[in-house]
Amino acid sequence: MITIYRSGVDNGLEVTGRYESGAWVNVVNPSPAEIAELVTRFTIPSDFLTDPLDVDERARIEREEGNTLILLRTPRREATEADIPFTTLPVGIILTQGLVITISLTEVDVVAEFLNGKVRNFSTGNSTRFVLLLFLRTSLLFLRYLKEINRMTTAIENDLHRALRNVQLIRLLNMEKSLVFFITSLRSNALMLEKFNTSGCLRMNEDDRDIFEEVVIENKQAIEMANIYTSILSGMMDAFASIISNNLNVVIKLLTTVTIILMIPTLVASIYGMNVELPFQHSQFAFLIVIAFSIMVSILGIAVFWRKEFF
Repeated sequence: MITIYRSGVDNGLEVTGRYESGAWVNVVNPSPAEIAELVTRFTIPSDFLTDPLDVDERARIEREEGNTLILLRTPRREATEADIPFTTLPVGIILTQGLVITISLTEVDVVAEFLNGKVRNFSTGNSTRFVLLLFLRTSLLFLRYLKEINRMTTAIENDLHRALRNVQLIRLLNMEKSLVFFITSLRSNALMLEKFNTSGCLRMNEDDRDIFEEVVIENKQAIEMANIYTSILSGMMDAFASIISNNLNVVIKLLTTVTIILMIPTLVASIYGMNVELPFQHSQFAFLIVIAFSIMVSILGIAVFWRKEFF
């Protein structure tokens, strides 16, 4: 789907049907016909339009025939029922003939921020500022989602303190996967930002330079935060694994102790079941004597195990 926007009154976005300088062309999951239309109209290399549709594509910058492709990794919040709560998707930013084209496989959260009016004071006619704000909003979204991951992890940890369940451990594992996706994408974006700064593909004034420096700082902060949360989560997973192993050892030790205690009456009864001369076999109280002896020896065994802290 292709939608064309341009800044209108009060910098609000207006939908227009014309490809013109200063416009923003937002492309979502384009059909082969739409890709062919854009390639023909703007003389864009076809891989500029197809590469961003690959979910595993890394962040980078390419320039060819007067066209510039900036591929940015962006965070994405998945549906509530999804196993992995947060993932990342590439967004292609193409600068050509005085307009900006954004292209992605599905609707992405960072573009939705612009469409929903959450990003103010930007103009589609200022491509440099628009691209820098896309960078900045992406870094801020990473930070926001990292804080959400931390809150969700804390909630899962509290549940695990009450009862260890496989479901909660699997949720922690999925959180760890989200953090891995974030770290990989943030590092890829950092390399892209370095190349963006040195390549001079866009002219930046002093205000633009300040925004770019803020982007770099926020991206570094997001990387550090993701690394910290990953270390905490890994340590938590190791701790719960140790707790589970320790609980299993306690249960096995208890069952072994109970088995040994229960063997004592069985052993005594087995001895008195032999067809040989045995003490008290002619007594009318033989059964009670055997039972009492078994109980006494069992109590003695329990006392020994209790002193050894087997219980």
